[in-house]
Amino acid sequence: MSRHGKKYFNAAKKAPAKPVTIAEAVKFVKANPGAKFDETVDVYFRLGTELAKGDTAVRGTVKLPNGSGKTVKVAVFAGGDAAEAARAAGADFVGMADLIEKVVKEGWCDFDVAIATVEAMKEVRKCARILGPRGLMPNPKTGTVTDDTATAVKEAKGGKVDFRMDKTGNLAVIAGKRSFEENALVENIKAVLDAVQAAKPASVKGVFIKSMSISSTMGVGVPVAVANGAE
Repeated sequence: MSRHGKKYFNAAKKAPAKPVTIAEAVKFVKANPGAKFDETVDVYFRLGTELAKGDTAVRGTVKLPNGSGKTVKVAVFAGGDAAEAARAAGADFVGMADLIEKVVKEGWCDFDVAIATVEAMKEVRKCARILGPRGLMPNPKTGTVTDDTATAVKEAKGGKVDFRMDKTGNLAVIAGKRSFEENALVENIKAVLDAVQAAKPASVKGVFIKSMSISSTMGVGVPVAVANGAE
């Protein structure tokens, strides 16, 4: 069972009790670190979806204008020219049968993003049992099933973040590092909010985003007024 330290409790005493603007939340998070290392800043959403309906799943991507601050390992399942293009673009792992065998037989998942060509997906489906539960399975909806492997690799390395709602209706999205300048974090978080709002399923009626908060890895969550997200 994890326990919060003195820093956390001191920050909690000062945290806003009511929702604030994104800029105010970022200012608080930067001024009240939860750890000595450069923490990741995450945006959390409680969504108003009917989980019993399969067509209300929320999933999408966001291109963070100032990057994620994270070193992203990319694996590309491809052959021929697409494989060469992926290597030239900076992919960490490129292959076909060899990578698939490693995933299936060894449970290998030492990467953050998986990309596959349309043709490769016929074989990559063998990895679904391993990659699916970890959110690593290539998917056309997130742009990770494509024959333009070079662009996909560059986007993944440059700050493109995938997001997916969990079974409880909650959603967490990376927005950068606490060391980022305030304006950079605000821009990233606004991009996240816009992307989540754009991912609202057509079947969802009423309030889509019930609540939103921002926190660093070990820090206190700060509630954000979604209506003030553009301020």
